[in-house]
Amino acid sequence: MDSYEDERGGGAAEPPVSSAVPPPPRVPGIAGLATPYRVVAALALGAVAAAACAHLALVFLHVAPSNTVSKQHAKTVDDWIYPEFEQNWKLFAPNPLQQNIAVEVRAQVRTAAGELVTTDWRDLSAEDAAAIRHSLLPSHTEQNELRRAWDFFTGSHDDDNNPNGERGELSEQYLRRIAVARLTPEHVERAGGRLLQIQLRSATTAVAAPKWSDENTDTQTYYRELPWWTV
Repeated sequence: MDSYEDERGGGAAEPPVSSAVPPPPRVPGIAGLATPYRVVAALALGAVAAAACAHLALVFLHVAPSNTVSKQHAKTVDDWIYPEFEQNWKLFAPNPLQQNIAVEVRAQVRTAAGELVTTDWRDLSAEDAAAIRHSLLPSHTEQNELRRAWDFFTGSHDDDNNPNGERGELSEQYLRRIAVARLTPEHVERAGGRLLQIQLRSATTAVAAPKWSDENTDTQTYYRELPWWTV
């Protein structure tokens, strides 16, 4: 076996040490990026932080008692909050709802073969309930999107389904958008058809009184049909 000999012949010597300088340690996080990327990352984080602060400020003005700022910027606050970010405190109401309200939809579809078909009523509320039942982490959308959209519609329309304020048209657009999003995969993407019109209705059934109560409750289901809406 070859070995390194020292000048004095005293046996094996240590191999020569390399004079190469080790690379500097890698800096983690944004600081380890090149300057242009650090600038882009800083700008992106700043934009996200500004958007989050603006959203929180608008939500605060929406839920806070009426004040000079909220009155002056009421339209801006409403345009941002409604309908997706509307705040509601019914969870803490002393008189909880005593009705089961299901939102159903049907559609007129032009099939791939050219035939005009009116579908059966489809219970969208039942689909949401099935999706969240026994789920440890139920979706906020499946719990509240459709329910709040229907509350939004009924709160901005009279019993004849006529809008009673400026928010009526917005509530119709919101409800129609949700229904079309639910129907499109089945009738358009899978069957190759085309949605022409949709119609929604609510099915309201009172919750039966408990067995120990003497109260008589009408548990018949009552329907409220909306007009056909063109998609």
